[in-house]
Amino acid sequence: MADLASIFKAYDVRGVIPDTLDADIARAIGAAFARVVGGEAVVVAHDMRPSSPELATAFSEGVTGQGLDVVFAGLGSTDLLYYGSGHLDMPGAMFTASHNPAQYNGIKMCRAGASPISGESGLDEIRRLAEEALAGKDVLAHDGPPGTVTERDLLPGYASYLRELVDLSGIRPLKVVVDAGNGMGGHTVPAVLDEGLPLEIVPLYFELDGTFPNHPANPLDPANLVDLQERIRQTGADIGLAFDGDADRCFVVDENGDAVPPSAITALVAAQELEKEPGATVIHNLITSQAVPEIVREKGGTPVRTRVGHSFIKATMAETGAIFGGEHSAHYYFRDFWRADTGMLAAMHVLRVLGSDERPLSRIAEEYSRYAGSGEINSEVADASGRMAAVREAFAGRDGATIDELDGLTVSLPDGSWFNVRASNTEPLLRLNVEGPDETSMAALRDEVLAIVRA
Repeated sequence: MADLASIFKAYDVRGVIPDTLDADIARAIGAAFARVVGGEAVVVAHDMRPSSPELATAFSEGVTGQGLDVVFAGLGSTDLLYYGSGHLDMPGAMFTASHNPAQYNGIKMCRAGASPISGESGLDEIRRLAEEALAGKDVLAHDGPPGTVTERDLLPGYASYLRELVDLSGIRPLKVVVDAGNGMGGHTVPAVLDEGLPLEIVPLYFELDGTFPNHPANPLDPANLVDLQERIRQTGADIGLAFDGDADRCFVVDENGDAVPPSAITALVAAQELEKEPGATVIHNLITSQAVPEIVREKGGTPVRTRVGHSFIKATMAETGAIFGGEHSAHYYFRDFWRADTGMLAAMHVLRVLGSDERPLSRIAEEYSRYAGSGEINSEVADASGRMAAVREAFAGRDGATIDELDGLTVSLPDGSWFNVRASNTEPLLRLNVEGPDETSMAALRDEVLAIVRA
């Protein structure tokens, strides 16, 4: 039997082209997806990677072979696909490997209304059916007529919808450098932040190129922000925005070229959403700064902590009716956007705040950055569980230390410092995040934990 275990991850599909993911596999996954989600039609979009059109077409053939229609949106960002799924109320599939290198591709799938699919809610069944079909079993036979494929441009509707949610027409003029990293931000930013707004957009790497000739489309790595930071300083821009490959995440850089932590953006956007709906609930994952729940409470909201990952964030938002959710990785979720993540909408909130205030972004961001953070530090390890156990043992008996295992291992210390170490869902890595009341205490704790992890 075909084994797709290497490409089916906790929340999506991700593989190397063509070694572990090709058109035949995409076609089988498309048929299995259609069988599991049902309905009448599926919306499909893809990013700019060279392999994406072929994979998206093959997936669509699998879907139509099950009698479902396909609305083929063509080039789009992941949040454009979520818009299509929500607006059209149909399941969706986005072909992208996000920030991964060019040899990768993958599939982000959702049910109607951009509702997430995880292993427990359908992904495992999709894998099982696809594996059996690839092994020659007749598990996806369909006797009825095939579905049809209709091409539809969702970009104008996506742009219009976002601009209804955040009105930028009355802000002061801003110069904005945008680094699209040759990813899908080069497709969506001109449509959303167009000439009708008081924004001077300075484009950087807007050419769609899935080989990423300038730098990897992963703004989480500081090395990939260098060009943006330099251009901000050269042009005297008010703000910089960096999107990842599929443009569902947005990183913010201030007028000095300094990165604004995603936790600060989470707190800033939460404050804006709480102005709209006082007393609402805001979700944050357990790796965001402790400043986030503090500020949410100060603004009259109710913070709710959850595990890392979009499936957990979206499920908790649905359970609580939360208006907004944010993660340390610059994923931002909005109830008004079908609880899906959209970096573009978060960026628009930041632009509105900056454009409604005479202060520079660095001064505004100070209000939302209260602690010293390490950022996410990755360590490649052979025995992740063994290293986690060693860290737990080192801190379990420490005076005043509390241990939380909601997601990985979170240890809080009496001086207000804390750290979380957790295994990657997709790579042989341990991910460490550390926060302290000041840079000195944070650095000392960071180095202590890293010495154990990397022993």
